[in-house]
Amino acid sequence: MDFAARITRLPIPVDPARGLSALQATGIADPRLGDLIRGAAGCSPYLAGLVERDADWLPGALAHEDVVARETAGFETLSADALGPALRRAKRRVALWTALADLGGVWRLEQVTGALTDLADRAADLALRVHVAAERARGKLPETEADAGGIVALAMGKMGAGELNYSSDIDLIVLYDDSAYARDDQHEARASLIRATRKAAATISDNTDQGYVFRTDLRLRPDAAVTPVCISISAALAYYEAEGRTWERSAYIKARPCAGDLAAGARFLRELRPFVWRRHLDFATIQDAHDMRLRIREHKGLHGRIEVPGHNMKLGQGGIREIEFFTQTRQLIAGGRDPDLRVRGTVEGLARLAEKGWVPPDVAEELTAHYREHREIEHRIQMVNDAQTHALPNSAEGLETIARMMGEADTAAWSARLAGRLARVEALTGDFFAPGEQRARPKLSPEAEAMVERWRSYPALRSARGREVFARIEPDLLTRLTAAAHAGEALARFDAFLAGLPAGVQLFSLFEANPQLIELIVDICGTAPGLAAYLARHPEVLDAVLGGSFFSPWPGAAGLGRQLDQLLASALTAPNGGYEQALDAARRWAHEWQFRIGVHHLRSLIGAEEAGGQYADIADAAVAALFPVVAAEFARRHGPPPGRGAVALGMGSLGARQLNAASDLDLIVIYDAAGQDSSEGPKPLATRAYYARLTQAMITAISAPTSAGRLYEVDMRLRPSGRQGPVATSVQSFRDYQMTEAWTWEHLALTRARVIGICGADAAALAEEVEALRVEVLQSRGGDPRVLPDLAGMRARIFAAKAPDGAWEAKIGRGRLQDIELLAQCFALRAGSAARAAQAQLRAGPRAGLVRREEAERLAAARRFLWNLQCAGRLLTEKPLDMDNLGKGGQAFLLRETGCDTLEHLAARLAETVETAGGVIDGILAGVEARAAAG
Repeated sequence: MDFAARITRLPIPVDPARGLSALQATGIADPRLGDLIRGAAGCSPYLAGLVERDADWLPGALAHEDVVARETAGFETLSADALGPALRRAKRRVALWTALADLGGVWRLEQVTGALTDLADRAADLALRVHVAAERARGKLPETEADAGGIVALAMGKMGAGELNYSSDIDLIVLYDDSAYARDDQHEARASLIRATRKAAATISDNTDQGYVFRTDLRLRPDAAVTPVCISISAALAYYEAEGRTWERSAYIKARPCAGDLAAGARFLRELRPFVWRRHLDFATIQDAHDMRLRIREHKGLHGRIEVPGHNMKLGQGGIREIEFFTQTRQLIAGGRDPDLRVRGTVEGLARLAEKGWVPPDVAEELTAHYREHREIEHRIQMVNDAQTHALPNSAEGLETIARMMGEADTAAWSARLAGRLARVEALTGDFFAPGEQRARPKLSPEAEAMVERWRSYPALRSARGREVFARIEPDLLTRLTAAAHAGEALARFDAFLAGLPAGVQLFSLFEANPQLIELIVDICGTAPGLAAYLARHPEVLDAVLGGSFFSPWPGAAGLGRQLDQLLASALTAPNGGYEQALDAARRWAHEWQFRIGVHHLRSLIGAEEAGGQYADIADAAVAALFPVVAAEFARRHGPPPGRGAVALGMGSLGARQLNAASDLDLIVIYDAAGQDSSEGPKPLATRAYYARLTQAMITAISAPTSAGRLYEVDMRLRPSGRQGPVATSVQSFRDYQMTEAWTWEHLALTRARVIGICGADAAALAEEVEALRVEVLQSRGGDPRVLPDLAGMRARIFAAKAPDGAWEAKIGRGRLQDIELLAQCFALRAGSAARAAQAQLRAGPRAGLVRREEAERLAAARRFLWNLQCAGRLLTEKPLDMDNLGKGGQAFLLRETGCDTLEHLAARLAETVETAGGVIDGILAGVEARAAAG
């Protein structure tokens, strides 16, 4: 609605005795502005009083200029006694200017609340500074270089978010930087700054004959009943770390340094981040917020049917607080993982939540529109008498005034629309805080009932809160479990999953807020006991399912690497971060991505070949990101890597990019000292010792269990000389060894070697040199006539050392994966091929005349089938496959992955595949032996 249309609906008084006669002398140039002023004053005795009091100040036009800066210019030079009256005059003028711009539709909601907030910031800063200066002038405040004596006011609530009303309190937490003062000065500084805070609050909030600036509330500070109005930053941090509550976390979403030493305030908020923004998705906050809503309503008597007369626009059903709670709770849930959600404003918060997929865009848009109109109504309620109220008038006349101030001519229609909006907000937010009706508990067999009864003794259900949340999800959970394709197995697996959980409140709250996760857990428990056990060890990985990208396209090794690099950098530089926190972050990151691969594989979104590559991408990114971090930490004591640096080679399945859910990592480390004898650091080490200890630190960083679990097991036995050799090898020694001493099996292993991590000044060039050396070794040593005879001997020793592990073994034994892959490596070595993947190495055989094409194709087909069985089996269990223990769900997954109809079909195909592949390999090696005998 435009300016002219709005002002014509404002009731213009006819009685000049209301103090408006002073308008005659103001010289207002715009007659519409005169109408607006008369109309505003006619609606509001408060505004009429402002017009009367400052008639000589009234503007001739509502220009878009910074009214706060204009009306408080030069206040820095005022004394403490003069500042109070000056601020009160500025408040009157800013309030009148803002009200006119608001009622005339000249300013949007954000400009209105922004102007009022700017004035509050300016008043708080001026008041604190003038009284700190007075303490310093009296010799009561010890000397310090800190700005404003190190004192800082944090704006909380609506002030922090830039959303102040006309009659808002301002909520401040006042702290001081105790590190700015010597130990002997602490007591005196504290007493002085407490005095300054009290006086500053009085300067702003005392109601004198000139009015007040802002009512000021300092009770949001830690433990307000027993602490002074200004406390030290270190004391505040200690309180929040030990005793902080959910409502305080929620309050700090909007916290903002607004006065005094802003840099000290920013440092405090950075250090407080881990308290406010939890690392994992925090769905337990939903119940806390819901309980808080109900307590507020009960205390204020705001239950019952929605009626517009007398309705509380802030705390009542469908009111402003409902939208704020909805937004803040969602921010708390996900903001620990996504810094983009850490915004203060409600409107901006809704927009970010919609952008990141946490709130449907249409819901966010609708709530934003309701929020804006609710706030405008709240402003008009408070404009009438400058009363700190949020309740609509009970009288018809009062409602009509508010409707006119909103630019509405039909009060009844306006009231009906408002009632509808309130009901709609209540419905939208109520579904979030208290979703749906609880299902009835399904009927269970006596055995199942006994199992469920046992749940009450598990660690996850020992707390009253855990039992309370679980009771709400248990009927839905049991209903889904009993409806699963293999209900008995699903229930038993969920029992094992629940027994392994150390705690339950967060996870159960996650399930309650996201019922689709119950369906996922039932699917996992009914199909993949190994994945269910993994989930019990790492329940936090379910966060990733809700993170918005769980079903997005795979980012690839480069995308994963960039993500992990950023994550590690954040962990290292966070206020409470460091090396150990970075290792934990890497573990949580890897667990989430590994879980994603498992779920995608389980649900046929990817196949075994794709899963193997994705598992390798995660390992590549982890090693590549961690190696420089470990090196930097090691360098703090022993100096940077001497010479050119080092490279980590992925060997075996990692080098071939064919990992599964249970794979460990085969690594070797090669370095080049470039003639440098030792490192240069606080504790220098000889070059050989340096790289040996750096490698051990790298192994520890990857394999040691931390609070976040383990990243990978690491196997270094493929290094030169195996267990007897040094854990890190110089590039010169590596070349000499490979060319003159290495066994055939070591050359075979080199066919799959791949640089995946580097550290050091010239490590990138070293990586290129190592790869060139690898190809050189393969091309020069592959022609050795002993390669195939040695392979035959290796094969015989492997078969003698370890028999196939059960009837369903896919890896070890004649004609199985290892047997096929060793022959493929032999082809790559004999052909001098740089190929690493088994399929590519098998193709090298026919090209080099080592095998007939049709035989190579039979081997490739056998390898695909066996890999599908192996990769799927390792997702289901880390133990040898036992079809009885897997149950029907696991069996169905294996049959789907191998393209078989029944277990009998799978057994027959496995036997046929192994025999075919074994026969081909036997024939190739027998031909070698025959040629050797003939020669």
